[in-house]
Amino acid sequence: MSHETDNPDASLEEQLVAYLDGELDTESNRRIEELLAADPRVRATLQGLDRTWELLDELDTTPAAEGLAQTTLEMVAVAAADEVEQVRCEAPRRRRRRLAVAGSGLLAASLAGFLAAALLRPDPNRQLLEDLPVLMNLDEYRQIDDLQFLRALHDERLFSEEDGHER
Repeated sequence: MSHETDNPDASLEEQLVAYLDGELDTESNRRIEELLAADPRVRATLQGLDRTWELLDELDTTPAAEGLAQTTLEMVAVAAADEVEQVRCEAPRRRRRRLAVAGSGLLAASLAGFLAAALLRPDPNRQLLEDLPVLMNLDEYRQIDDLQFLRALHDERLFSEEDGHER
């Protein structure tokens, strides 16, 4: 619903004020004049508005204080200076915050890189740890010339299955 249909009297008053101020186009001006000729309530409203404007014109206008413009400008300048000072005071805090975020990001990226390298790179010592039982007994194994003899010892369960050491 439009505003004009909600309160037609307010819309009419706005049009009458525009009529008094000479702000209406030719068609709207003609329509208001037809309303004035046909409706005494519209004429009374227009006369009341016209009297109100006349009374307002008769009121004494109080001149503004001489320093009003100057004090207003000074208040605006002080407010602008306060705002500039506030921005200047917040600049180091913002700079520290940006550095902290950048440092945290760099630390997180470094940690992620280290973890990725540690988890994805094969461990060169793993094979040595698997071969440790053999390496610990390497001197004894070198004295044996025949592989059949080692298999016979294994079949007799002379080697422990858990740690690979001789019993």
